[in-house]
Amino acid sequence: MAPAKEPSTTKLVLLVVAWYAGNTFYNVYNKKASNMLHAHWFVASAQLVVGMAISAFLWGTGIRKMPNLTGSDIAACIPIGLFACLAHCGSVLAAAVGAVSFQQIVKACEPVFAAVVGVIIPPADIKPMLAYIMLIPIVGGVGLACIKEGKGVEINVEAFMYASMANAAAALKGKFGSSVTKTLKSDANKNMDAANVYAVMNIISFFCTVPFVVINELPSLNAEWTAAVDKHGFQPLVMNIVLSGFCFYIYNEFAFAFTASVGAVTSSVLNTAKRVIIIVVSSIVFQEVMERNTVLGSAIAIGGTFAYSLTSKHEAPKAKTS
Repeated sequence: MAPAKEPSTTKLVLLVVAWYAGNTFYNVYNKKASNMLHAHWFVASAQLVVGMAISAFLWGTGIRKMPNLTGSDIAACIPIGLFACLAHCGSVLAAAVGAVSFQQIVKACEPVFAAVVGVIIPPADIKPMLAYIMLIPIVGGVGLACIKEGKGVEINVEAFMYASMANAAAALKGKFGSSVTKTLKSDANKNMDAANVYAVMNIISFFCTVPFVVINELPSLNAEWTAAVDKHGFQPLVMNIVLSGFCFYIYNEFAFAFTASVGAVTSSVLNTAKRVIIIVVSSIVFQEVMERNTVLGSAIAIGGTFAYSLTSKHEAPKAKTS
């Protein structure tokens, strides 16, 4: 069997550009949609519907092979889809109730959650000591970013909690999902490449959002929709929801494709750098004030995340056996 062909530099650059552009535009359109419609669980759910439509088109036209999954395969994916749902919805809600820049700063803490989950949930994933040391600037940077000059600590608690929910869910998805997706990808008959893995998780995530929409927003959804249409117009509202869903789907697809090509370490590093772009763009588009402590704290936190990404993949020293 011939060895797999290495992806060209041009292809990798295009994947990164598409990933970054999609992610940046997603955050802009998502914030606009959330500002218009105060039914944020619904907005998150609707974005996943757009992704489902894209997948249905690709499978229906034969551009992409349809997954060939058994009932047990789908059952194994449900917990991962639930965590993906909570990670997505937490991010949407955090950006909706607070500044996008603050959401991104808190989400830089994701390695802290991943490290804790890796230790407490078996099988234990022990990182090198240097990686754990790198968690200190991450936490410290986020803390510094929350200190306002002349006011002391000032935190949007609701946004912080939603972003933390997204971090915890993403960590759990990574912990439980790696073995399942690896198994599915290893069987060529299942047609589960990186793109189809994401597409399947997107569909499961949508169904997981439905109960949250029903419980939290269904009674007021019609009134909120009518108010949003009256204030902003039907076309701009739908356009921002659809474009945010489209950008969400394509940026994740390009990110999955890039990770499959270069591995998790490089992908983690670039995912960290991506937050800088989103913070800068959102600050400009939405005129979000970036005080000195916010800039310095976010730089420290993102730098710590960058260092953690590099050091966490080195093998931890094994215990000596007698």
